[in-house]
Amino acid sequence: MASLKEIKGRIASVNSTRKITSAMKMVASSKLHHAQVAIQNMLPYETMLEHILKSFLAAEAEAQSVYDQERPVKRVALVVYSSNSSLCGGFNANVIKMMQKVVDEYAELGRDNVEIYPIGRKVAEKAAKLGLKTMGNFVELADKPNVQECIDIAKELGEKFREGDIDKVELIYHHFKSAGSQILTRKTFLPIDIEEELQRDRERDLTSIIATKESQEYLKKRGTRNEDRGKKEETKPLNDNFIVEPDMDTVLSKLIPKLLHLMLYTALLDSNASEHAARMVAMQTATDNADELLRQLRLQYNKSRQQAITSELLDIVGGSVNN
Repeated sequence: MASLKEIKGRIASVNSTRKITSAMKMVASSKLHHAQVAIQNMLPYETMLEHILKSFLAAEAEAQSVYDQERPVKRVALVVYSSNSSLCGGFNANVIKMMQKVVDEYAELGRDNVEIYPIGRKVAEKAAKLGLKTMGNFVELADKPNVQECIDIAKELGEKFREGDIDKVELIYHHFKSAGSQILTRKTFLPIDIEEELQRDRERDLTSIIATKESQEYLKKRGTRNEDRGKKEETKPLNDNFIVEPDMDTVLSKLIPKLLHLMLYTALLDSNASEHAARMVAMQTATDNADELLRQLRLQYNKSRQQAITSELLDIVGGSVNN
């Protein structure tokens, strides 16, 4: 059995650790509040803009853009969000595991054809350790979300996709649902996934004004055949509620880049809030474990102390009887 001095030393050590974890939990809670306000202010706007633009691209036959055209995948870019520090439970481990899984899915393309945009020191270090191709250093962005840097990344990815240097871009991040729940999310960034919007209403709805993917393909082919025959018949859009001013190209050239950089920025805010929530929960769990360990150590200390006192009393009584 450990001596009283050893137990007392362990109690002091655990108590000191508990003070640290409790302070870190309070700091994470404060940061979470600010991050939660930021994501609550941004997420509804980004979600509604994404819904409107995807519905518009799905319903308007003339709404054609290079950013929503699927093509054979030869080169892929992954934007992966992690944190710069640890002590946040399985937050970073889950992101890294998902990144490795996605990289394995694209193994047939070759490691050189999979580019990683690591936002956060943990994922950057792991990507470098695995020998993956990393593009840029975005360590500071994980701690201090910045709109301008997200715009620059979105422009770079958009230009690469438009020029054919990249055929697909995916986002890997944690979606903040609540302080106790963060959902690991894998989302297609480019090409713009219209099918996801169309699948929201799978049942037949006669009041729906959103076209199906098959009808869009039919209208495109029909318009091509009419042009070949020399007819000037215009293909009518399936949604009469959209009034496009001043013209289709101008609207798409403004909305699509805005949506892309908002998607990156919202995912960054999501990941930032999820990190603080995960750290708060991890530190609360550590504090609770420290409390339980302190209870056991104090019980052990009192038992050892009582045993020592009893032993001394027995020695005194035994000595007096012998005398």
